[in-house]
Amino acid sequence: MIRRRHLIAATGVAVAPLAAPAVWAQGTWPTAPVRLVVPFAAGGPTDVPARLVADELSKVLPQRVIVENRTGAGVVVGTDVVAKAPKDGQTLLYTTIAHTALRAMFNRLPFDPVGDFQPVALVGVIPMLMMVNKDLPVNTLQEFTALMRDNPGKYDYGSAGNGSALHLAAELYLRQAGGLRVAHVPYRGSAAAMPDLLNGTLVMMLDVANNALPFVQRGEVKGMAISSARRIPQLPNVPTFQEGGVAGYEAYTWHMIMAPSGTPAPIVTAVNAAVNRVMGMESVKQRLSDLTMETRSDSTPETTKSFMEAEIGKWEPIIRAAGIRAD
Repeated sequence: MIRRRHLIAATGVAVAPLAAPAVWAQGTWPTAPVRLVVPFAAGGPTDVPARLVADELSKVLPQRVIVENRTGAGVVVGTDVVAKAPKDGQTLLYTTIAHTALRAMFNRLPFDPVGDFQPVALVGVIPMLMMVNKDLPVNTLQEFTALMRDNPGKYDYGSAGNGSALHLAAELYLRQAGGLRVAHVPYRGSAAAMPDLLNGTLVMMLDVANNALPFVQRGEVKGMAISSARRIPQLPNVPTFQEGGVAGYEAYTWHMIMAPSGTPAPIVTAVNAAVNRVMGMESVKQRLSDLTMETRSDSTPETTKSFMEAEIGKWEPIIRAAGIRAD
């Protein structure tokens, strides 16, 4: 017993897995099917991993985890559902980088994106891929940057919508590359923008890597740069932004589970342990790796909160400087 206590004290990782079964055994959580609210449309790039996580959580918990898609006003409607839910761990939010943009993009919200939520667990991060029209006379990011610098205001780029991860990542590039002037054209999702990238109406767009891969692999667009710190195995010849001359550039969309603020700490710990357990499964890691997600299985509520705060600190100045407002 003494040795076990020493091990727990010495290795914080042992605490979370032990805490969750205790809560489950006491019957305090979950006491009914868990609602995992996804403020994005069913079948989309956020919904697919969310359903995988929910399915696997249903196998390790004594209750099912049911995905509930609640869309509207960007992510506001679904997020508000969780903000106003009982603080019992029975309703959770599956959110993304979009959460960090809310405070800067909306004059009024029915909730506080920071104060009304408890970050619980980081599911994973997904890099974005910058693509350009295949007929553009450039083959490297350095050449593209030079072309934009020499032709301020001449070209347009597309995104999945104002304040989307793709929009924010593009604005970060334009600023870190020296304040390039390229006009933004928002679409209702990256799929809607792709035809205009292919026909040359747009010269550039970033998309989550999994969506962009087929177009680059088929040669329909040129892959300029990946937004992660390292190249991805699916496109080993596409350099990072930093390799392409944009010092310090790194951007991801990410997936996170949050609870209403005020949820009891033992329940938060139990949810975190359950998510980490699922994210550590090799089958889950492989399936999400196929979607170009780099999974996390070692987050704590504290590190997840710190991650969220750092992301807000990174993106809010970009949103305000670019004058990005909700549609």
